Amino acid sequence: MAGTDKRKQSLYFPEEMLKEIQEEANRQDRSLSWVVQQAWKIARERIKSFPAVNDVTGDERLDPREEGRS
Repeated sequence: MAGTDKRKQSLYFPEEMLKEIQEEANRQDRSLSWVVQQAWKIARERIKSFPAVNDVTGDERLDPREEGRS
């Protein structure tokens, strides 16, 4: 993988989820980062299929500059 961009990023997980990820990383003798990266690779197409928040709520707010115009 030439030119891999390795940036630090803080991610926050519920305590129990983090514990499970750590246990799996230990089981596989891998890093937390590796496990999370693999999970993303596996799940990304499914996650991309989720509707956006505005699609779920039906919230189609107008641009504030447009409100009051009819």
